[in-house]
Amino acid sequence: MPLQRVILGIGLAVLLMMSAASVSLELKSRSDTALADHSINVLKQISDVRVLVHRAETSSGRFMLTPNAEIESLYRDVAGRVSAKMAELIEAVRDNPGQARLFEETRALIARRLAISDEMLRLRSAGDTAAVIATAARAEGFSVVNAINANFDKAVAEERRRLADQGERSKTNGRFLLVIDLAGVALILILATALTLSTHRSRRQLQDSLSASKAANEALEAAVAERTGHLVAAHEELRHSTAVLQNTFNSIAEAVLVLDAKGEILLANPAAETMLRYRPRMHVRDLRRLSVAYRADGSTRLTVDEMPSTRVLRGEPFDEQEIFIRPADDRAPLHLVVSGRPLRDATGAISGAALVYHDISLWRETERKLLQSQKLDALGKLTGGVAHDFNNMLTVITGTTETLVAGLAHQPTLQKTAEVIDQAAERCSELIQHLLAFARRQPLQPRDVDINSTVLDIAKLLRPTLGEQIEINSILEQEVATSHIDASQLANALLNMAINARDAMPDGGKLLLEVRNVVLDEAYAQANPDVSPGGYVMLAVTDTGTGMSKEVQDQVFEPFFTTKDVGKGSGLGMSMVYGFVRQSGGHIKIYSELGHGTTIRLYLPPGRGQAAATTSAVATPQRGDETILVVEDDALVRNFVCTQLQSLGYRTLAAADGPAAIAIIDTGEPFDLLFTDVILPGGMTGRQLAEEVTKRRPGTKVLYTSGYSDNAIVHQGRLDPGVLLLTKPYRMSGLAEMIRRALKDAA
Repeated sequence: MPLQRVILGIGLAVLLMMSAASVSLELKSRSDTALADHSINVLKQISDVRVLVHRAETSSGRFMLTPNAEIESLYRDVAGRVSAKMAELIEAVRDNPGQARLFEETRALIARRLAISDEMLRLRSAGDTAAVIATAARAEGFSVVNAINANFDKAVAEERRRLADQGERSKTNGRFLLVIDLAGVALILILATALTLSTHRSRRQLQDSLSASKAANEALEAAVAERTGHLVAAHEELRHSTAVLQNTFNSIAEAVLVLDAKGEILLANPAAETMLRYRPRMHVRDLRRLSVAYRADGSTRLTVDEMPSTRVLRGEPFDEQEIFIRPADDRAPLHLVVSGRPLRDATGAISGAALVYHDISLWRETERKLLQSQKLDALGKLTGGVAHDFNNMLTVITGTTETLVAGLAHQPTLQKTAEVIDQAAERCSELIQHLLAFARRQPLQPRDVDINSTVLDIAKLLRPTLGEQIEINSILEQEVATSHIDASQLANALLNMAINARDAMPDGGKLLLEVRNVVLDEAYAQANPDVSPGGYVMLAVTDTGTGMSKEVQDQVFEPFFTTKDVGKGSGLGMSMVYGFVRQSGGHIKIYSELGHGTTIRLYLPPGRGQAAATTSAVATPQRGDETILVVEDDALVRNFVCTQLQSLGYRTLAAADGPAAIAIIDTGEPFDLLFTDVILPGGMTGRQLAEEVTKRRPGTKVLYTSGYSDNAIVHQGRLDPGVLLLTKPYRMSGLAEMIRRALKDAA
């Protein structure tokens, strides 16, 4: 019994010890189970927070693509839930200082990311695309999200590690309980059975805990995979949106600069690199050093306060400030129109600026050429009017001096004086012809001319004229087209340009004559308003002389403008060339630089057929006895013409205007030829008078006269078919010849 008692006591003691150990292990198992449940709860809360952060980012990205109130409301709701969930998570890990600090840091990062998203929503709502691009370019939001994800991944790893440790401890406790159960069977079956049942119960609980932990892990992994998929999709949408904005930004033809508050250039498109010579990491001050900026007049320099960047950075928005830029290098000057807008942060303070530069240089140059063309047209009209009136007086002077010279044959002294007057009148006549050529009112006699042959013939004449110190070369395209022009006027134009080239090469040089077919396209026509696109025959005269400045080129076609010394040039040579080319339906262009010579290109209209052969037949003036009706508004000219005709044997009738001539015709007075001025007072032109005469007396022949031709008988510089014109001033021989020609045609 004592042994049994001892054994029983020992057994009871062992049983008590085993019971105590079993109770202790049971308590530890329950504690591990509670800790496992806590870790699973923490992992679930982490997953919930990450999903909410992802939803906030997704809704923010959707708002960037399609801003509307519904998406913004969704974002605000999700952002508020993120803060509440984060507070619950931090409260759940208060007993773990490391995790608590990590989640506090994560909460600050989440707050920063939400602040960035709020700012992006505000800028997108305000339509400030440049600021959105600048904020996105800093990529601060992505770095914050990466930090948040890193912290959560660290926390998940820590909780999983704790779960694994708890599982290992539970397994160890189970083994100890099993050993105690087996030992207790030898002592007390009931206790052993109880202990066994308790052990089995603990194992089931542990298994349930492990199963729950496994299910939580699987759910967490599924949630993480879903969040990752959403993040990838959102990132792809944002990347696509950014690419579209970047491509649009890079394709803008205007130069665009985005500055920070200190003037550092944050963004610039390729046009800024081409137009402004921007290079990466430049400051606004660096751009200013590359050129000198002026106001629109091109002469008044901009002060620092007037600079576009200065204005916009002090908060002054502006549109279309026109400035003129002269680069420090040899690049051409630029006319620019600048618009600027300041950029502001959430507090309203200026955080930067956006500037847009538009190049209007081509438009300004076209405007300058148009104004120059209008000025030349106005001068042409004035010159033509003066020449017309002067021609009337010169006709009387020329004809009278010719009569005086013939009548003073027995008085040599007076005859010599009359000859001097006659020579002066002849020079005046040449001057008037030059003025009419500039005014594009000279009557042309165009025909299809072989330009190559004409240039070769002129070159032979130029060699003795220009001297041995000038080397003359020709480049002639073999298949060059003929041109429909007045051959004599072309020869005069070439001679004038060659003499100007000689004067520009006092120490000798080279003169090049070039002929080829060209096509002027729409782009050239847009830059030169006085030309129509199409095919032309290009005749270029190039010298190696002193060249012309820009100011001289702008005035070179004006009558009486010359750079030569007084008495060495009339200033009508180039104006005559200009008028001849324009009247012929062509175009003239000058390319010149000081010290590098000059090229003058004549673009002549193409021919209408084969080149016409030149004729040298000259009609012999004859006398007559027919009756001629003279219609001239200038009394001096009218009396002079009648006197000259009467001296040639003709009978004359005279009228001052169209109605007076009609009155003579209505009386039934017979006449053989109508000799009328083109421009008449009284509301009836010479052409209209001729039409009225042919109605009353069909078959009547008409001879016109004029100081310059008008659209009444001349269209685009060419006489209408069958029209005869005697150009003022004229001599008796010319008058007699044209009168006989008109009467012969009538016969």
